[in-house]
Amino acid sequence: MSKLLCLLIICTGLIIQGCNSSGDKQKEQAAAAAADTATQFVKTRIHHARGFEIRYFKDFKLVNIINPFGGQGDTLQYILQKKGAAMPEGYPRAQRIEIPVKSLAAMSSMHVGLLGFLDAENVLTALGSVQYVYSPKVVALINAGKITEVGRDQGLNDEKVIEMQPDLVMTIGNPGGKMDHYRILKEAGIPVLINSEWVEQTPLARAEWVKLMAALLDKEALVNEKFAKVEAEYERLSLLAQKSAPKPTVLSGLNTKDAWFMPAGNSYMARFFRDAGADYHWHDSPAAGSLPLSFEAVYPFALSADYWLNVGFDPRDTRKSILAQDARYADFKATKAGRLYSYNRLVNDRGSNDFFESGSVNPHTVLADMIRIFHPELLPGHQLVYYKQLPE
Repeated sequence: MSKLLCLLIICTGLIIQGCNSSGDKQKEQAAAAAADTATQFVKTRIHHARGFEIRYFKDFKLVNIINPFGGQGDTLQYILQKKGAAMPEGYPRAQRIEIPVKSLAAMSSMHVGLLGFLDAENVLTALGSVQYVYSPKVVALINAGKITEVGRDQGLNDEKVIEMQPDLVMTIGNPGGKMDHYRILKEAGIPVLINSEWVEQTPLARAEWVKLMAALLDKEALVNEKFAKVEAEYERLSLLAQKSAPKPTVLSGLNTKDAWFMPAGNSYMARFFRDAGADYHWHDSPAAGSLPLSFEAVYPFALSADYWLNVGFDPRDTRKSILAQDARYADFKATKAGRLYSYNRLVNDRGSNDFFESGSVNPHTVLADMIRIFHPELLPGHQLVYYKQLPE
């Protein structure tokens, strides 16, 4: 996973068409009204995520991926059906996916976390890249030759994917992306599903995309049970932190050659800071992504920030190595106090960071880490899982 993509995530020929015409929408609404309430599927409900919907009918599930590339755009539709079921009428632009999915080609290691949450790593048969994977189970499958590397985006090996014939290819809806390079797969009858969990603005919303994976695997009962526990624990911890005072100030990220990308006020990371009981200077910024600021714009606040989080990408980073990047960092209060923390505690010898895998579906654990950092008295028994304090 590139540093640029990590920053975006932290701060929060043929194009497949999926938009509904008014006639299609009316047919869908009519079908919903006539749907048999005694559906054969266990249902799951979406409470936090805004990027997808799941609707249940008598013999199929309808998945809508909303604005899959992060901006304003078409809604992509997918019909999830058991083998042998007839494609329902009224969805001419929808792709059909046979469920439960038994072989998945994932274009991002982020999807590994979704599978791990559902104890379904064995479904994975191909990865865009086998390098950036943390999950010990998936690494073992790679080493055993059970998972094939197929490339991704413009480097995707279409012939290899078609030869493998996976039930589904899951990819990321990158900003400015499109589906051109999946045209050959679509023509070969291999559905391609856009997973845009990265666009969500809250930790629980991003984690809730595990319900989409559960719908593909017919694991709704399991995800309902497990996600409810995650949700309840996250909300308990957030309430605990909100009652605490005073709220320490926090700085995030590092200055790069071009800019200091600071989480915007409505971003995923800014929400973590708020829920962990920290005071974040840019919390009122209305944007949802990141703010490209100059060092000079950040410097006045950085001087007095109590804590400095998300410092560096290299797990070997130390306070000394950070100071070597820019001598002005030595002026910061957090630097002088040694309160520098990175999310690199779980990085394996492949260079893969579990923060981006299991961390995305365990936001309650990430939140507990932050609360332990900002308010150690609230969780004195908690040992940091994803975060670590940078050594000298």
